[in-house]
Amino acid sequence: MKKSSKDYIFVFIQFLLFGAYAFDFFQPLEIPKFLATFGMVIAFIGFMIALLTVFELKSNLTAFPTPTEKAELLTNGFFRYSRHPIYTGILMFALGYALYKYSIYKLLISGLLFIWFYLKSTYEEKQLAQKFISYREYKEKVGRFFPKLRL
Repeated sequence: MKKSSKDYIFVFIQFLLFGAYAFDFFQPLEIPKFLATFGMVIAFIGFMIALLTVFELKSNLTAFPTPTEKAELLTNGFFRYSRHPIYTGILMFALGYALYKYSIYKLLISGLLFIWFYLKSTYEEKQLAQKFISYREYKEKVGRFFPKLRL
C-alpha cells in the first residue's frame, strides 16, 4: 500500500513526542521507594514487550501506519493479546519510567503518547482492514493495546 501524507504526519508527531519525553523541564518530586520500584518494573516489562515484538514483526516492521506491500497479518505471539503490542510496550515504558522518576512532565507526555497512539492506530487499522479480509474478525477478539477482559 502506498504511504500518504497522513503516514508521515503520524510518524513525525510521534517522534516529536519521543523527543519531548527525553527532556524534563521540572524538578522531579520525591517518591516512595515502592512506587519507584513498581514504575521501573512496568518500564522494563514494556521495554521487553516492544523489543520482542520488533523481532516478531521481522519484515513487517515499519514506523508508518500503512502496512508494507509484503505485510502479513500476525495473530500469534504478542499479537494474540494486543493488536498494537509495540505501542503497548512504549506506553508501559513511558508510564513506568515517569513513575520511577516521579515526573509530572513525563506523565503528561505519556498521556499525549497514549492519545497519539490511539489516533495513529485507528488510522492504521483502517489500512489493515483494507489489506486483510480477516482483520475485522481479529479486531473483535483482540484488544487494541491490552488484552480484552472476558468475564
